[in-house]
Amino acid sequence: MRDALRGLIDQLRLHGMAAVLDAEIERAEREALPPSELLHRLLVQEAAHRRERSLAWRLRQANLPWRWTLDSFPFDRQPAVSKAQIKSLAGLDFLRRAQNILLIGKPGTGKTGLAIGLLREACLNGYRGRFYTAQVLLDELYASLADRSTTRLLTQLGRMQPLCIDELGYLTFKPEQANAFFRLMDQRYNRVSTIITTNLDLPGWYEMFDKKPLVDALIDRLQQQCITIRIDGPSLRSPQAADPPQVVSPRPTRRAGPPQPSPIAS
Repeated sequence: MRDALRGLIDQLRLHGMAAVLDAEIERAEREALPPSELLHRLLVQEAAHRRERSLAWRLRQANLPWRWTLDSFPFDRQPAVSKAQIKSLAGLDFLRRAQNILLIGKPGTGKTGLAIGLLREACLNGYRGRFYTAQVLLDELYASLADRSTTRLLTQLGRMQPLCIDELGYLTFKPEQANAFFRLMDQRYNRVSTIITTNLDLPGWYEMFDKKPLVDALIDRLQQQCITIRIDGPSLRSPQAADPPQVVSPRPTRRAGPPQPSPIAS
């Protein structure tokens, strides 16, 4: 019977059950457990296995460049960042409200580290987000124009929750890239959240995009539901900066999902 069960479990690809089948059957026989409890224990193991696989897939899809967490952020060395505010954002209410987060500050103040930490927290809690450097995103948008796949790409990016765009600033936008970027932000407007890090405050975006009407509309959409965090503090790349802290293994602490150079010093 055990061989028959293993054959069925393998056929159904119940890998979580397969890993504990022998041990659970032996325990049930040893402790005279009822069949219902054995079945329950096997199903619990299968559910846990699938959650772990789903989490690993979301983290891979997020394309996180570094395994930083919010617990890793050196709040003690960056007084310009409110730890209480960041911990509040880690509750992910901003995602449910489709609010954007705009992190503005000089290079090295920790914008990228915070953005990655929030994106990682979202992945741990069931969301499917994605990290892009602004240059890579613009290059993908521009390449999609050549093979006419822009609509499909925008549809994919429009579903990312959240979409993290890092280092938006000091870029040279082609007119086509600027238009595609605006289309992306318009498609995400009031539907899903975008996290943007930039070393340019909003008035500097006019020179970057070189299209005043477009920037007016972009800033209007971005700011309507936006949490703006300006980090006017010291660079974390200073010689006094401590070694990077150890990264904690990912463990979701709460279910906040929908029905569905050093990185910290960036």
